[in-house]
Amino acid sequence: MADYKELASYIMDQLAELGWVRNIPMMGGYVFYYKEKIFGGIYEDGFMVKDTKAARACMPDSEAQPPYKGAKPMLPVTILEDRKALQEMVVAMEPELPQRKQKKSRKFSSVLKKAEYDFLREDPHLGKSIILLGLGGSYSYGTDNENSDMDIRGVTLNRKEDLIGLSAFEQYVDDRTDTTVYGFGKMITLLLNCNPNTLELLGLNPEHYLYLHDLGRELLENTGLFLSKRAIQSFGGYADAQLRRLQNALARDSYPQREKEQHIFNSVKNAMYDFRRRYERFENGSIHIYTDTAVNPQFETELFVDTNLTHYPLRDYKNIWNEMHNIVRDYDKIGKRNRKKDDNHLNKHAMHLVRLFMMAIDILEKGEVNTYRHRERELLLAIRRGEYQKEDGAFRDEFYEIVADYEKKLDQAAAWTNLPDEPDKSRVQEYVMSVNEKVVKDEVR
Repeated sequence: MADYKELASYIMDQLAELGWVRNIPMMGGYVFYYKEKIFGGIYEDGFMVKDTKAARACMPDSEAQPPYKGAKPMLPVTILEDRKALQEMVVAMEPELPQRKQKKSRKFSSVLKKAEYDFLREDPHLGKSIILLGLGGSYSYGTDNENSDMDIRGVTLNRKEDLIGLSAFEQYVDDRTDTTVYGFGKMITLLLNCNPNTLELLGLNPEHYLYLHDLGRELLENTGLFLSKRAIQSFGGYADAQLRRLQNALARDSYPQREKEQHIFNSVKNAMYDFRRRYERFENGSIHIYTDTAVNPQFETELFVDTNLTHYPLRDYKNIWNEMHNIVRDYDKIGKRNRKKDDNHLNKHAMHLVRLFMMAIDILEKGEVNTYRHRERELLLAIRRGEYQKEDGAFRDEFYEIVADYEKKLDQAAAWTNLPDEPDKSRVQEYVMSVNEKVVKDEVR
């Protein structure tokens, strides 16, 4: 089995550029998926792929044989060391492979037919105006368990009355079914800010979309319009803040002062991205925040700020100072609020902050929204199961090493990303106007 694991890792590396490739242990070997279609696996005789025309064309020297007794013949892979040829074969095979059955999708689609979801059909702002419905929460991330509830998120068009009349609509929330449907206008505003809860809806697995109108597909196709460096703050900053809260909830009074100061510094540092976007006009000066040897004899280190501003608006400076002050102040207050949370909640909380880092890195490095975490799923589930938590409720050093590694990766991704500082609002406006024009002209079918 150890050899199989090494071979599986080697194959994943050979196919790394493709994306959408994953594997799972099964029957003593591994099964491999590409775009959620099974294309091959590791068996007693090594790596084999399904017997398709494309596979035969790429490996004319391979002779089909059953991977195990009673199984359909498969082709032993003879081009494993040829990275490019292997990738080209997998891509060529994909159209010939049967679509994987999605039991959950059918299950959830049938749930929408129940009476408690009648509001989706009956509310005047929803009904035929809905262009997208999908799963939210743990099911969309791949981290669900037997206790997971089903959350539904969606998008509905603003009606003609909302666009050129006196009415207004932002969102519909049904607490009984954990359903939130955003109005198209509000959805666009949230997407422009790289809001995690809404951006996740654009990166679901195909089977996790419960309903897609043509305009819903068009929204998905325009995901790139909304990706910008704002993700550094919206995803990374939120994850960083959650980490501070988590650490404070578990062992607030036991942390060394040096570590506390570093945590506060990291939170302020993340928030500085937002400060620059909203306040900074630093051609007239600069603000530098850092940790250093403490002046206060009770501390080892503490936060310092060097400020050099000339002719800087007092109101803007007051806003910056208030927000930095609130971050430091809330560090202690939040810890007190979260201290009584139980282990299950804390583990789920820990899992989500790591997941947010993962998504932020994908957005910045690849320009992609990947809500379902194929490759990291087992890690996330292990965190959720409490495998990184000690008996006293605190988290093991390995967990914080994982988080530190993702923080470092996020910093690198932020430094090298090709994403713009801000979305191109002129292009977004053009897209929004084309959709709303269809509504006003009654062209939506």
